[in-house]
Amino acid sequence: MPTREVIFENTMLATDSQFGAWSDHVMEGMPVLLAFDWTAAFTLLAGILVGGVGGAVALKLIAGSVVTAARKEAETIRAAAESEAEALRQRAELDAERAAKDRRKEVDREVSEAKKDIKANQERLSKREDSLEEKLERLSGRESSLDRRQSKVQSREDDVEKRAEVVEARDGEITIRLAEVSGLTLEDARTEVLERVGHEAEEESAALKRQIIESAEGDAKRQSREITLMAIQRFAAEHVADSTVKSVKIPSDDLKGRIIGREGRNIRAIERATGADILVDDTPGVISVSCFDPIRRAIAGESLARLVADGRVHPSRIEEIVAGVKNDLEERVVEKGNAAIVEAKMRGLHPKIVEAMGKLHFRTSFGQNVLRHSVEVAFLSQCIADQLGLDGAIARRCGFLHDIGKAMDHEMEGGHPAIGMEFARRFGETRDEVLNAIGGHHGDIPSTSPYTPIVMAADAVSGARPGARRESMELYIQRLKQLEDIARESGSIREAYAIQAGREVRVIVDSGRVNDDQAFVIADKIARRVEDEMTFPGEIKVTVLRETRAEATAR
Repeated sequence: MPTREVIFENTMLATDSQFGAWSDHVMEGMPVLLAFDWTAAFTLLAGILVGGVGGAVALKLIAGSVVTAARKEAETIRAAAESEAEALRQRAELDAERAAKDRRKEVDREVSEAKKDIKANQERLSKREDSLEEKLERLSGRESSLDRRQSKVQSREDDVEKRAEVVEARDGEITIRLAEVSGLTLEDARTEVLERVGHEAEEESAALKRQIIESAEGDAKRQSREITLMAIQRFAAEHVADSTVKSVKIPSDDLKGRIIGREGRNIRAIERATGADILVDDTPGVISVSCFDPIRRAIAGESLARLVADGRVHPSRIEEIVAGVKNDLEERVVEKGNAAIVEAKMRGLHPKIVEAMGKLHFRTSFGQNVLRHSVEVAFLSQCIADQLGLDGAIARRCGFLHDIGKAMDHEMEGGHPAIGMEFARRFGETRDEVLNAIGGHHGDIPSTSPYTPIVMAADAVSGARPGARRESMELYIQRLKQLEDIARESGSIREAYAIQAGREVRVIVDSGRVNDDQAFVIADKIARRVEDEMTFPGEIKVTVLRETRAEATAR
């Protein structure tokens, strides 16, 4: 707020400025005033001076009143500010005092809790000290007892050592006397004892092994018989037998010459176009087609049948008919594959896999159609897996694809399990269970899932059904002879005979050299050798006969 001196100074400056402005105005009008009366002019001047002095006095009085009012207002503001500051100070003091009281209470509570914790810890420590003292007392008692026992043990060890020395001395004397009486050296006696103990241990192990095997085989045969019979009864399939030679009927023998053609050009054109051998012999009304590839054999047979029906036999017509048969057969392969997939309830198979499965319709194994065999194994695997609590859909897929390698094993190196596993992996089969079943169903690779032995069992069941497969007489006789030779090569064997079409081999042993327990060991050894050295469908039973004959002659 402006002070009184400042207000007065400002007022005087304003008055001086007004007077100066008026004086300038008067001076400007002086030429005019010179024309008037000087008395009047002085009178006017005196009035102006008096008015200016009065105005100055009035301004001074006004300035004083303004200063006074300003001072009063400043005093009022200062008093209000002081009262407000006092109120704030008092409020702050109250807040600080209240906060101090709250903090004091909190500190008191924490102190009381800390005292309680300290007291509890002291009580626990005192209890632990008491228990430690008791344990120390017990340990000291045990230590003294152990010292007493150790002294007794030491004394007993000394006695045992003395007795051992005495026994050793007597043992040496007894050994020397026994050697003198028996006439055997120590090494000879030890060898004889070891041999006797070895024979006794072998007989005991054979008896124990026989008991374990009999018990396990009883349970396993019962359960496997139930599961296998159930699977066989639930799925009964037809069995079709084909061969590598296909016969084509002709209405007359005159067509044979037309099939051969001039200088054999027609028959050479057929063989060149189909890749099969055409056999024209003296058999009336028949022309034979021979080829190891079932697809090419089917193309050649169908082409010959169409040529015979058409009657026009020349190289250009042969090539035209063979091309048409190939297209028709490719469509038939896909149809057969799709039909088998629908029958086996398969999903998500690559078209290449569908085509490969269709080719199996024209492939046989021991006279058994491989595609029908695959469908049968698929359902047998599902039945067995369902009985064992496994996933039947996965087992069915494993069984359906297990022989897919037979569709191309003549084009690739290796056995059909490895070829099929690689083919299925290349064309989208990602399940490890399925790939392992394809590659391991003949034991070529280790089984990593329970579905592989299931497929092996289903494969054996499908091949072992009566009429399912056939083999040549030479292979049959060779297998029987190999079976008898393996049985005769075991020790203490007098005779061995293969019976029941090679499903069983009966072995007769010397009863004087082989006891009952050893007979079981011989049967097991023969069975293991048959598994390792022979290839056969189904199973072969090994029966060991041990008999004692008592003979007497009356005269």
